Amino acid sequence: MLDLSVNLAGVTLKNPVVVASGTFGFGREYSQFYDLGELGGICAKGLTLHPRSGNPAPRIAETPMGILNSVGLENPGVDTFVAEELPFLRKFDTKIIANISGNTPEEYGIMCEKLSGAGVDMIEVNISCPNVKAGGLAYGTRLELAAEVTEEAKKHANGVPVMVKLSPNVTDITEIAKAVEGAGADAVSLINTIRGMRIDVNTRRPVLKMNTGGLSGPAVLPVAVRMVWEVAQAVSLPILGMGGVSKGEDAVQLMLAGACAVAVGTALFADPFAPLTVRDSLADIAAKQGLTAVSGLTGGVRPW
Repeated sequence: MLDLSVNLAGVTLKNPVVVASGTFGFGREYSQFYDLGELGGICAKGLTLHPRSGNPAPRIAETPMGILNSVGLENPGVDTFVAEELPFLRKFDTKIIANISGNTPEEYGIMCEKLSGAGVDMIEVNISCPNVKAGGLAYGTRLELAAEVTEEAKKHANGVPVMVKLSPNVTDITEIAKAVEGAGADAVSLINTIRGMRIDVNTRRPVLKMNTGGLSGPAVLPVAVRMVWEVAQAVSLPILGMGGVSKGEDAVQLMLAGACAVAVGTALFADPFAPLTVRDSLADIAAKQGLTAVSGLTGGVRPW
């Protein structure tokens, strides 16, 4: 019997496959296809302190091997999530990870208070957001900003593990990882989307109304594997790896690079069953390699 369970910052997942924030909504649509309890965890759509309508359309466009998006964090706000969406998610035997975004450290702190009090299993802190107090600089691009928001989140999370989602749009992602580790983060997740752009050659306009957007999908997998590997060598924090996972081999690559668990995102738009397919294929690979537990894959890469 293969043990599929993994430990992510003290939270036991029944299997190492979760769904990535922003790709699964709050699970209601996908629950029509299968029992959400089949998943290791659900990372809910990103939340802000107040409701947001998001960016104007067009805000999603296909690219070779992926998509560009500039949805703009459309969400009903943290209070509505706690009142209406979390009770629904709690019907399923899986771990619930709340993803939060803020424009000030104080907003992150307030949301952590609300969510920890509501009983989520983990809080994922998105630091790819602009800090209005720092002239719009993204928290995830400056060491001191990343550390500041991590400290604020930890201060108000009341013991709920805080996982910081790292941006790949930096010169050296390991420096940001070290900064959030020093500030008390319990785990890190990576990678977030890579900033990209497409232009319609006939209209000469960008295909997205906001001009640029975040690139995700299979095209970013090699970047994700490389960054997970680098971060795993730089810090001792557990890692949730993501970026382009659409099959079991992709997930195994991220785990071998150092991830404890993996998230499936963009693949869900083409196949709602993708996380279950990834889970089963990952387990098959682990079993064929003679492992008794999938956790044995983590950090198993053998560099030349």
